[in-house]
Amino acid sequence: MNEKLTRLWATKNKDDEWWSSFVTSPLAIAINYLAVDVRWVTPNLITLFSFITAIISALFIVSGGTVNFIIAAILIHWSHILDCMDGQMARYRKTSSLSGSFFDKLTDQIQVTIWFGSVGYAAYSQSQNVLPVFLAFTGVAFYSLRGYVKYLTIYTAMSRDSGYLEKTSKEASRVKKKETAGLGYGVLANFRWFIGEQKKFFSFDEGVFIFMLSLALVSNRLTPMLWVFAISQLFHGLARSWQRGRQISQNHTVICKK
Repeated sequence: MNEKLTRLWATKNKDDEWWSSFVTSPLAIAINYLAVDVRWVTPNLITLFSFITAIISALFIVSGGTVNFIIAAILIHWSHILDCMDGQMARYRKTSSLSGSFFDKLTDQIQVTIWFGSVGYAAYSQSQNVLPVFLAFTGVAFYSLRGYVKYLTIYTAMSRDSGYLEKTSKEASRVKKKETAGLGYGVLANFRWFIGEQKKFFSFDEGVFIFMLSLALVSNRLTPMLWVFAISQLFHGLARSWQRGRQISQNHTVICKK
């Protein structure tokens, strides 16, 4: 087995999102095989290229038309491949940084907003119906809520226990996910992994958005996709909020009893 390819495969996130897991992330590894030793190509530069590509794809969406939609779908996938590449390259070179991780996550959030905002506008332009804009706004708002409640939970927990993050970090390291498929594993193991990954679709996270957006653009079915986006994020946003609130309440009860 090629040592370089083995090292690159080891940089793949063990808990990748649905579409990233078996499409964009492996493609990113294949491109990184050629790019990772080019010293002037840095993870932060790739993050910037990914963000610029996302903005260009949104401009094609806003422009409208079948050809522009197909180009946008291709660019969205390319942006996401680059988004996978930057982390892989940083881990391969052992140059991961907090600032790099921060800007990577920040641009991811902005990309989701501009993608669905542009699709909402394009669907409105086609139908002159404001409903798609409302659906896009609802989806983006509740997708943002999913992340917001995480940090609100951390802030609330640390106001009572300054060692909260350290404890959760230790717990996470104890349950670190092991590799069960990929290079060096048999066909059956990889098939089981592939089937098991399909349940991640229902998390409706960024990896699923890439697939949804591309399919909707190529088939020109924007409003139905926005319905799925809005309803799924409304459900996950409210469910995550209730889950985190219940977690805080239970932890507070335990502390009070001590």
